[in-house]
Parts: sequence; structure tokens; C-alpha cells
Amino acid sequence: MQCVADCDTPHPKTFEQPVLQTLQMFIGESGCWLVVFASFIFKRFTKSGSAQEAEYTPVAHRDSSDEEDTAGSDMDDDVAHGDLSASQTLIDPTNIPTKPFADAEDLTVERQPLTGWKITLLALPAICDILGTTLMNAGLLFVAASIYQMTRGALVLFVGLFSVIFLKRHLGAWKWGSLFIVVAGVALVGLAGVLEKGPPSIPGDVRPGPDVHENLIRNYARAAVGALETHTPAETIIGITMIAGAQIFTASQFVLEESIMERYSMDPIQVVGWEGVFGFLVTLLGTGILHLAVGRTARGQGGYFDAREGFHQMFTNRAIAVTSVLIMISIGYVLPPSSLLTVSYY
Repeated sequence: MQCVADCDTPHPKTFEQPVLQTLQMFIGESGCWLVVFASFIFKRFTKSGSAQEAEYTPVAHRDSSDEEDTAGSDMDDDVAHGDLSASQTLIDPTNIPTKPFADAEDLTVERQPLTGWKITLLALPAICDILGTTLMNAGLLFVAASIYQMTRGALVLFVGLFSVIFLKRHLGAWKWGSLFIVVAGVALVGLAGVLEKGPPSIPGDVRPGPDVHENLIRNYARAAVGALETHTPAETIIGITMIAGAQIFTASQFVLEESIMERYSMDPIQVVGWEGVFGFLVTLLGTGILHLAVGRTARGQGGYFDAREGFHQMFTNRAIAVTSVLIMISIGYVLPPSSLLTVSYY
């Protein structure tokens, strides 16, 4: 939505760099190392390192102590003594795997620390994140932001499928029904976008009248609506397909994270930091390759993958620079930690 050229014309050029937006996301995730470093310094000088750190809890099974609870124990006791997370227990205590993740003797073995070369396993979900996020950013260029957000709801179906196939989860019939209802709603949103004829109009006479302020507001509203780019039905279909397809990679990311964290132990914020580092390096390499391969259009103009023009716009346009920094902060410290809990919820 940020204008970078021809801002005073009916067809302004906006910031359209899906790969650089993905790069910004991983820079934000890598910024989690600042929090890790600050926490280390704080513990070092306050001598509070002996406090037990919160860590990820797999949803594989309950402790045997749960089975010994009396019939009169309430839900709070189950949350306090069970291995399941509080959020999952309160929502659906029956959401458990159809079989243990490993042999019975392995269930008593603690997870191994994720160190050494094994840290590179986090590059796999990072690559899935690259593909999914870039596809969504590119799809957003062809649809309205509202359709983009609603189409992302298809993620729940793919996460449900992959959790059953790869993580051996069990979903009841009512859960499958719920998932398909959500997808049906997403399909209706996409259909509405395809049938949309164009941007809405602002009714009313815009000529000067007795109420100058009302006419002035209407003029600004009309100008704002007219500046919106009208997407054709074909573009909308392409955008929706790209966004929906991106959810396959995003669901794969969540399932891979869940699979890794079931076997290995690491502070969640460090997991996000490592994924940010791997994602940044791979995306930076991909940015250079795409710039050399398809960065410029046939007419010599900058395209979606023109890294030189994209970086120039980021560093010379104040609005883009400020919003880029804010997006990095919001993604790095809000979204990734919550994504680590998504598979556990399903």
C-alpha cells in the first residue's frame, strides 16, 4: 500500500517486493537473539540463573499419575498434573495421539538438548517458512487484504491433515467437519472476490455546497477509493491459489517444528532465533539468484524480484523504512513463538 512512484497519478506504483518482505520477517526473527543475550546478561548480574526456565512441552501423553487421580478431581487438577498444555486440556482433553511416538521404554527418556550440528534441523521449517511467506506476499499483490486474511484460514485443514499423517494424531468426525466448514467459508470468500466487479464507489454530489466539510471528506474518500488497484477475476484466482497453496508450506513448517521439538529440547525463543538465522541466509541467497534471473522485466523496468530497486525503495522512502522496522519487531517477538504452539492445539 506504500506508494513509491507516480503517487500523484491515478495509477500509483506501490512497494511490491515479496521476497524482501520475507527477508524482513527473518531479520525480525533473528532479532530474538537480542532478547536471549539480554536475558543472559540479566541472569549473569542478578544471579537468578537458578530459576527454572519454561520450555516447550510435547503433547505425546499423560503421566501415569493422571491415571491415579480420583474420579472427583476437577479439570484444574488435570491441568496441574498432566503433560498436556493447559490450553489444550481446557479445549479438548481427548486430543491425543493414536499411539505413542516411540516404544514404551522411550517414553521415560528425557529429550536430548538440540545442540551441535543437530541445530541445522531447524533449517527445514525455515525453508518451508520462506516458501510459504513468499507465496503469500506475492499472492497479496493480486487480491484485497481482506481476501488475503480470510484465505489464510485454509491453514487449519492442512495442519489437521499433516498432524494425522505424520504425527499420528487422531481427529474425531466433528473436528473434520469443523475443518471443512472453515475451508468452505474460505472458498466462499474467494468466490466473492472473483465475482467482485471493482472498487466501491462513493455516492453523492462532490460539487461545493453549503456543507463544505462534508464535500471535502467525500472528495478525499473518492480519491482514496479511486487509487485502489482493480484486480481482474483472473488475478484474484491466481492470488487466492498462491495464498491457499502457501498454507501447505506453512502447515509443513508447523509439523516439522512439532516433530523436532518432540525429540529435542531448546528454549522456544532460541528456536525462533535459529530459524531466523537460517531463513535469512537462504532468503538472501535466493534474493540474489532471483534478481539475476528475473529481477528486471522485458522492458527493463523493475519487477517483483528486482532486489536493487527494492533495497533502494526501503532505504530512501521514509514510510517504507519505518513500517519495515515495525513489521520486523512485530514478527520477531509476537508471531513465531505462538506458531510453535499451533500443532499442539490441533
